[in-house]
Amino acid sequence: MRGRSLFKSKNIREAKYAGQFYPGTKSNLDKQLKELFQFAEGKKETYIKDSMADKQDSLQALIVPHAGYVFSGKVAATAFNQIPENKSYSRVFVLASSHRYSFEGAAVYCSGNYKTPLGEIEVDSEFSKELTEKSELFFEHNATHENEHSLEVQLPFLQHKLGKNIVLVPIILGSIRDDICKKIAKILKPFLTPENLWIISTDFSHYPEYEEAVKVDQLTANAICKNQPEKLLSVLNANKKLKIENLATSLCGWTSVTTLLYMTHKGKFNFEKLYYQNSGDSKLYGSKNRVVGYWSISVYKNDPPFEVSTKEKKELIDKAKSSITHYIKTGEKGKIVPPDSNGILNKITGAFVSIYINGKLRGCIGSFAKDKTLNDLVQHVAVSASHDRRFDPLETDELKDMKLEISVLSPLKKIKSKSEIVLGKHGIYIKNGFKTGTFLPQVATKTNWNIEEFLGRCSRDKAGLGWNGWKNAELFTYEAIILNE
Repeated sequence: MRGRSLFKSKNIREAKYAGQFYPGTKSNLDKQLKELFQFAEGKKETYIKDSMADKQDSLQALIVPHAGYVFSGKVAATAFNQIPENKSYSRVFVLASSHRYSFEGAAVYCSGNYKTPLGEIEVDSEFSKELTEKSELFFEHNATHENEHSLEVQLPFLQHKLGKNIVLVPIILGSIRDDICKKIAKILKPFLTPENLWIISTDFSHYPEYEEAVKVDQLTANAICKNQPEKLLSVLNANKKLKIENLATSLCGWTSVTTLLYMTHKGKFNFEKLYYQNSGDSKLYGSKNRVVGYWSISVYKNDPPFEVSTKEKKELIDKAKSSITHYIKTGEKGKIVPPDSNGILNKITGAFVSIYINGKLRGCIGSFAKDKTLNDLVQHVAVSASHDRRFDPLETDELKDMKLEISVLSPLKKIKSKSEIVLGKHGIYIKNGFKTGTFLPQVATKTNWNIEEFLGRCSRDKAGLGWNGWKNAELFTYEAIILNE
């Protein structure tokens, strides 16, 4: 079913479950959400540290229940409370498991936007269509979306927390095998990046009595937090053998959670249980005899922060200026000055040095990480930038008017689609054989180019491959820490 659409007409996916799982009017929904967030648990203190890059900023995914708000609302609000204030994401992926349709694969919504009583949410239809073209496991099936509550109930929480700043990728998985989850995860994994947020929709145990639910839900949550899909599947099977009365399932969205684990299990991710309740805790409707369990779990990316301290910034600027000054005055390259600390200056990472005289660019030379430390590379390329052949060489009397900008580059990351590029955040590197070209992230910001122009100009003007040459080349992205005097 590669790229096959079962429904072609453009339409808005209306809020079918408003008035059932949550209030049906904007005013009542706003009121309930405010109350839920007011009484929800706050951010986990273990995620807050005194540095330039709080772990809050590396929030990658949330596992959230999807029951009626009167039952699971506080658990869900606790999860969404982990989202940093004023955070903006390129895309928000919501991964849910179908409760009404059985199929092998993932139903993506490409036909229009989602809507709740709080307003319309933009769906990245172009990206969703790209998914249907990548694999026959992804296809359009609007009926699945129209009749599924587990995805819809997450959206008002997102709107309350992120406002209108949401670009949604809604995906619903069928009743599928774990090997299919693994294949789907392989396609989605490139988009498990800090600029995207993933919401995984699932409830836990269904219909045991209260105390049994607490026990089995703890076992399941602990297995999830091991970040090993095989471990989770083993525990789910073991739960069945416990012969708990009325236990229909211990994880209704197991396909969605397993897919997430196949994306994360070989990476540096930290899973943290946030808050637990079950339907028996509901003051108005709670029954202790047959309950449904709800856990919220956060997933943080554990990669060490890529950052340059204030002291290191000054050291790099000073050394670059000293190297340029020595070369311009003597015509000789000075000796490399060793670093003063054991931080990022000792790491092998790329850098570009840009020279400005009275605000005008007079040189820009750099290199990606190969064998030089950042300390050595900056001193080396600073001298090269001072006699960049594209500009007039610097003169001694111009040194007093010189200002530097140093871009410290993160490692290159190979990408498969232009949709992975975030303008202003990512620099691009295009490679085809011996022909290469790059644009720093700030180029897109200064020129206001769109992605096609960003790629086309880099391909034509930098790599010499022609405007469309990037389409047949290897594409990489990187980020840059910009150091200015």
